[in-house]
Amino acid sequence: MTHDHPAAPDRGVSRPFGRLLTAMATPFTADGSLDLDGAVRLATYLVDEQGNDALVLNGTTGESPTTSDAEKETLIRAVVEAIGDRAQIVAGVGTNDTRHTIELAAAAEKAGAHGLLVVTPYYSRPPQRGLVAHFTAVADGTGLPIMMYDIPHRAGVPIETETLVRLAAHERIVAVKDAKGDLTATGWVTSRTDLAFYSGEDSLTLPTLAVGGVGLVGTSTHFTGALAKQMIEAYDAGDTGTALTLHRRLLPLFTGIFRSPGTILVKAGLNVLGLPAGPVRPPLVDATDDELALLRADCAAAGLDLPE
Repeated sequence: MTHDHPAAPDRGVSRPFGRLLTAMATPFTADGSLDLDGAVRLATYLVDEQGNDALVLNGTTGESPTTSDAEKETLIRAVVEAIGDRAQIVAGVGTNDTRHTIELAAAAEKAGAHGLLVVTPYYSRPPQRGLVAHFTAVADGTGLPIMMYDIPHRAGVPIETETLVRLAAHERIVAVKDAKGDLTATGWVTSRTDLAFYSGEDSLTLPTLAVGGVGLVGTSTHFTGALAKQMIEAYDAGDTGTALTLHRRLLPLFTGIFRSPGTILVKAGLNVLGLPAGPVRPPLVDATDDELALLRADCAAAGLDLPE
């Protein structure tokens, strides 16, 4: 049984970047160079056919560790010019060097980005006061709204609840890409701040909405975007039954896309569909036939077709 609440579509939450974002893969040509025409085509597909409200460029799925600063800026300019009037462009600028992050933020702002994704500094494992100093310095150095990226299994350190609450006081720190997998912590932060929480784990989107989240920054959404957005909209409209049905339908691909590092399977699937992707850059390696077969099975289980 579902109930329709007239005020439900907003749930009293702020969505600075809409409901659905995809961390877009960066297309490369066969020789591994940046494919700008392909990037424009892929971005157009993600906005016009998969319903994305915003795209994240130069994230981990976009192979940011292996693209140069110049490539990052060129990519932002091309995609902003092509679809920046129909969707927001959020630029990944986070590194484990505060000074370099500020430089990338300035370049992204100059290139026309609408917002910034700033990951927790990785590998160096700074203490929480170091995280406060890092995010504050980046926010002080830009005019763009910032989405912090909390992903301790990659970064090596979480953004603790009290740190998130403290950082929420900065006028330009407005959102979190939450890949911590701790819904209790998420619930505490959403109850104490106005930070907009976007699930950074496709499969945790619906539970994140239930504890105050607002949407998804997805990976499988290269393929599941339209249905994932329907799920979020159904939940917002109070139709939790439909939202749960869609969650269960998409679960095989929400999780299966991460059998290998997400970029590998995203590019494999895009290539099969005839969409721009190309190869991955080392140290990543392209999908094997067995991995592609599993991706096809995951797509089929989710009711989506990935042709032979």
